[in-house]
Amino acid sequence: VESYMSNVPPPAPSRDLRRRVRVETPENVVLDLEVAGLGSRALAALIDSLILTAWMVAVMFLSRLVGTMTGGGPWLGAATILILFGSAFGYFIVYEGFGRGQTPGKRLIGIRVVQATGHPLTPGAAVVRNLLRIADLFPPPSYLLGALFVAFHPQGKRLGDLVAGSIVVRDRPEEMGALEDVEPLLEDEGEPDAPEMSDQEFALLRQFQERLAGLDPDVRTRIAAQLARRLSDGTTLPPDDVVFLHTLYARELGRRRGRLATRGAARSRGAMAERFAARKGTRWEEFDALLARATRDGLDHLGANELLDFAARYREIAADLARARTYGATARVIGRLERSVGAGHNMLYRAERRGIRRAWAVMGQECPAAVIYAWRYVLVGFLLFAVPGAAGYAFIRERPELAGELLPDQLLQRADAGAQRVAQGEKYFEANPRARPFVATFIISNNVRVAFMCFAGGVFFGVGSLILLAYNGLAIGTISGHFANVGLLGYLLEFIVGHGVLELFAIWVAGAAGFLLGKSLVAPGQVTRSDALVVNGRIAVRMVGAATLLLLVAGVIEGFISAGEKDLLFRVAVSGASVLVLVAYLLNGARYLGDLKGRIQPSER
Repeated sequence: VESYMSNVPPPAPSRDLRRRVRVETPENVVLDLEVAGLGSRALAALIDSLILTAWMVAVMFLSRLVGTMTGGGPWLGAATILILFGSAFGYFIVYEGFGRGQTPGKRLIGIRVVQATGHPLTPGAAVVRNLLRIADLFPPPSYLLGALFVAFHPQGKRLGDLVAGSIVVRDRPEEMGALEDVEPLLEDEGEPDAPEMSDQEFALLRQFQERLAGLDPDVRTRIAAQLARRLSDGTTLPPDDVVFLHTLYARELGRRRGRLATRGAARSRGAMAERFAARKGTRWEEFDALLARATRDGLDHLGANELLDFAARYREIAADLARARTYGATARVIGRLERSVGAGHNMLYRAERRGIRRAWAVMGQECPAAVIYAWRYVLVGFLLFAVPGAAGYAFIRERPELAGELLPDQLLQRADAGAQRVAQGEKYFEANPRARPFVATFIISNNVRVAFMCFAGGVFFGVGSLILLAYNGLAIGTISGHFANVGLLGYLLEFIVGHGVLELFAIWVAGAAGFLLGKSLVAPGQVTRSDALVVNGRIAVRMVGAATLLLLVAGVIEGFISAGEKDLLFRVAVSGASVLVLVAYLLNGARYLGDLKGRIQPSER
């Protein structure tokens, strides 16, 4: 029987193939976290996509309804664009960064995003992992690259997880061996006697019970008959060997949990583990009840005494997990304790409270400090934009006949109509005053999307950022050269001058953020590539934050001033003011450069 059982696979053989991550808590207890697989993550993503789509449809429907009732207006359209754009990028960021690592879809499926250290996901890491969805979508819109990484990476990490230093784990792992139905049998036995089986016999009986569901019926019947004859001591066997073994197991389990379990042959790790689980079970259930309240309402809703009790019980159950492993407790007991300790650890070591003051510290101090910190990469971004731009300008000036093949028809038409517009006193582009809010929000959303793409492209060894910067520089250079050929370069620059400084600088910064990611892969230095990605990702996401803020201001200027009727002098004044604001912003960040270096070290979270 022993030989045969040793070759029988467990009831859930796929469980052994699941990927796991081991992290050590501050209490020196190792947690064995089960990594969420491709199927559960895909299902959660599908649910979130349906929710997000329904929300966007509702927003558009409500916008149209309000527009019908009130006559609409540019501000309504502007608000609609901002809400839709913010929802598309912010849904996952907000839920994961401020919702304990869970979107509604992840909560329904029972998975959660945490830091690779086991700590709760920080808002910054949530921003990084979700902006990198742009790279995971490659080739769009298939999400093929992200799916391949989740399927084949040892810890199920997609590109966003690699840069954010995060993992997706199961929040409700499957129960380890359903043996709860022995409890009613134990309740009727009264005070149990000392154990009768040897540890070897009991281990064999336990193995049969745990693998019962996975056995073929014929195999189960044959093994049950042999095992029952071995353990029956010559007594008359009941008709059903499986029922007999189940009852026998329940009784022996009760003996090993009783007060006499420490006598005689029962002085074994297995008997100690059973006794330990029985004695501590009530305390574990009490902690789970308190944990459920904290998870539902937050730790802030616990009273002062309850909060102290929660911390004390967490330390107790963490110690119980270590003892259970020492005693050789069953996988079911250890699995239950690991879930409780993991959830308690995630709750107790949550990220610090975020508020207006912290938001200002990030956007007003750390983001410009990150730009100063990475000024060499910003310079590289400028050169990769400017050199192709100058080349495109020179090329089209030498070969003006190629403009029709290189430029889109809309720009060619604008150049052809430029002379007539100048003669009529019109600008390059003038939006109706009522439409300017809509124009500004459209420009902002488009430019911010380009910045996100420029950043995300850096994860491909910096090549994606390089291509986007060079392409945009070449396009602007070629367009400028064509307008110069027709004598309208000043006409074009008059439109660009107001917002161009902030807009172009922001794109260079976004590209520089991408180069930081590429540098982590090409030349990580004294650390591993994974550590370099995480550390440089912390800098890069702050640079993207600075670029987003600058593009927001630039979009307002472009929509309300560049697309207006203001004269050149006013536009130059706005441009000069924007330069002063940019310099002040960066100088303010330089004051906090030391604080930033402290926050981005590997020890953070």
